[in-house]
Amino acid sequence: MTNIRNFSIIAHIDHGKSTLADRMLEITGTIPARKMRAQVLDQMDLERERGITIKMQPVRMLWKPQHADRRIDADSTQTNAEADTTEFLYKDLTYKIRGILFQVRKNLGLGHKESVYHNALEIEFRKAGISFESKKNISIQYDGKSIGLYQPDFVIENKILIELKALPEIGKPQIEQLWAYLKGCDYTLALLANYGSRDLEIKRVVYDTARDSSALSASGLRESAGSVNQIESSVLNLIDTPGHIDFSYEVSRALTAVEGVLLLVDATQGIQAQTLATLSMARTAGCVIIPVVSKIDASAARIPEVRAEVAQVVGVPEEDVFLVSGKTGEGVSDLLAGITRRIPPPSGGADSPGTSTSLSTGGRALVFDFSYSEHRGIIAYVRVTDGSIRAKDVMVFSAAGKRMTASEVGWFAPEMKQTEILRAGEIGYIVTGIKEPGVALVGDTILAGGARLPALPGYQTPRPVVWASLYPENQNDFPALKQALSRLHLSDAALSFEEDGSAILGKGFRCGFLGMLHMEIVAERLKRESGCHPILTAPSITYEVTDEKGIVSDIISPVQFPEDNNSMLVREQWVKVSIIMPPSHLSPVHQLLYEHEAVMGETHLFGDGRMALSAEMPLRELMRGFFDRLKSVSSGFASLSYEFADWRPAEVCRLDILIAEELMPAFSRIVSSRRVEEEARSSVERLSEVLPRQLFVLKIQAKAKGRIIASRTLSAMRKDVTGYLYGGDVTRKKKLLEKQKKGKERRGEHARVNIPPDIFLKMMKTDG
Repeated sequence: MTNIRNFSIIAHIDHGKSTLADRMLEITGTIPARKMRAQVLDQMDLERERGITIKMQPVRMLWKPQHADRRIDADSTQTNAEADTTEFLYKDLTYKIRGILFQVRKNLGLGHKESVYHNALEIEFRKAGISFESKKNISIQYDGKSIGLYQPDFVIENKILIELKALPEIGKPQIEQLWAYLKGCDYTLALLANYGSRDLEIKRVVYDTARDSSALSASGLRESAGSVNQIESSVLNLIDTPGHIDFSYEVSRALTAVEGVLLLVDATQGIQAQTLATLSMARTAGCVIIPVVSKIDASAARIPEVRAEVAQVVGVPEEDVFLVSGKTGEGVSDLLAGITRRIPPPSGGADSPGTSTSLSTGGRALVFDFSYSEHRGIIAYVRVTDGSIRAKDVMVFSAAGKRMTASEVGWFAPEMKQTEILRAGEIGYIVTGIKEPGVALVGDTILAGGARLPALPGYQTPRPVVWASLYPENQNDFPALKQALSRLHLSDAALSFEEDGSAILGKGFRCGFLGMLHMEIVAERLKRESGCHPILTAPSITYEVTDEKGIVSDIISPVQFPEDNNSMLVREQWVKVSIIMPPSHLSPVHQLLYEHEAVMGETHLFGDGRMALSAEMPLRELMRGFFDRLKSVSSGFASLSYEFADWRPAEVCRLDILIAEELMPAFSRIVSSRRVEEEARSSVERLSEVLPRQLFVLKIQAKAKGRIIASRTLSAMRKDVTGYLYGGDVTRKKKLLEKQKKGKERRGEHARVNIPPDIFLKMMKTDG
């Protein structure tokens, strides 16, 4: 296990975790260049569309650092060609060039002639202070004689050649041609940049005779090391984690499976509120923390200030804070080397004190996640802590007591890659073949091969923050919705659900979520992954209601909340929020906190011109669109984190919506008593805008505290029943119109409104 390093990347949302992971996969050669794409570890289309990470994703990388005493023959290659300890020739210069190539791609787009990109690159090289020669004549040597001239687009600092293309695609002929040019001249490294395909392609071509390597190397950023001696390679197991606060349970589970974390901070934004929250989680888990400042290539980067700020918060010298760019790859190789130095190898194993001798024939593993396959059943994501696990081993889930035989074991690359054995310290997967629900639990321990060991400490059950009910469009789809929720729960352990019922909507499920974004993501995943289009009711939180007899009940649904609670005691959860922002936005943020019934706390000034503001507020107000409004009033500069506080008396009441004088439980909500009239009018107005018109007059009403507070009438759709008349007495038209009027009245008396599922989602999104 001495060559294994397990780590996660943690950060505030949009600080570059996925982009940094892309560069790590690229540099280590884990993914071939032809398969490389942005956010490669984000497996769901939903993640790439929204630009956020929703699910943790493990991946195994192989890192091969090289000795510092690398012997390069200056007569055979360019002077000082990779005389340092890094993995690549002219690493820093290469990353600067790479960043400029992408900058031109961003500014110009694709489809221009090569000369256009050539002129733009000249401008950017001058801006960056990089010395270059354009279209320099280079002699081609053969048998010690000059036999011709080669003219590359650029020669950068007399070290790197750049060849520009604008072709639909580049392949082996173009790469071999450039390699042949290198072979005939004194240069070692060339970059082949193609602006003509669907996106910018950069191929790195190396010819280095000092390495006894006559082979072509053009696989992304990797290059052949030939006969150069290498120290023992390291296995790096990365678990990429989400950054949004609604998915913090994913982060907490990942931290128990690793020994170290990379704390990533954006050089343009500095430390955010969620940065401090994830740092606290990592320290509680006992992880080694490696601070990293990302996006150092950005024009707005404040590298010295942010580096000093991160060093102070983590408690390390500034020189121990790594500087990287996930976009250009600058500094990533140094970071990978730093991971192998700073993060300790896994502890435990077959020879660790206190382990059973039976481990020679078995192993123990912690289950930190699941996925489900239609054909192979439940697939457990595990961290092996002791012994080893093989395919065909008989295994037991400790908590459930379920026995099964592993049909396959392997690791993530990042797709599942089968292997013969998983050893202590490794992260991988086990195909269980189990298809029945309720057996597999996150945090359970798998004992394999007859190992006799106690179960590992699992995870605390996540505490739902928001509740909402899901009902199928058709009651015949109830079993399908139940199966979809059960499968989704395997990959989302923070989702909880139980059967619920409504006199109007029928049978459904009361579901618990960790936040509004989590609820929205679950609804979208049900739609995409299972084809379910459930009706989603208005979200609510948990209230504690004490009746006249002193009986205390937990209310999680607005329908359960008493209509008249004047004689009852209602208590609600409060939270402590921490907001980091520029002082210039203090006034609008103060106003926003007042509107959401917050109690102001202390303020603290940072050294970089930002401040931290603490406050306490009801959880219901935090869930009432507070995060989105905070981003709006602060122009996106404020960040938020929160933790639960105590329970306090609540001044709330139930607001019901009646459509055609029929109560619609899906629209019922628990709102603040001081805002009930405003909420009633707003709900009626929004519903009148999104609800389709009917063939009869439709009345929409809001009711609270035993009375109608707001009302709106939608006129009926009118059919032109007199359109076919072409003349005659006017009484004929009046007769038809009167008949139509009476028909609408009869229909209205017995009408039942069918509300499309998207109406519920529209009402939820526009709320607050």
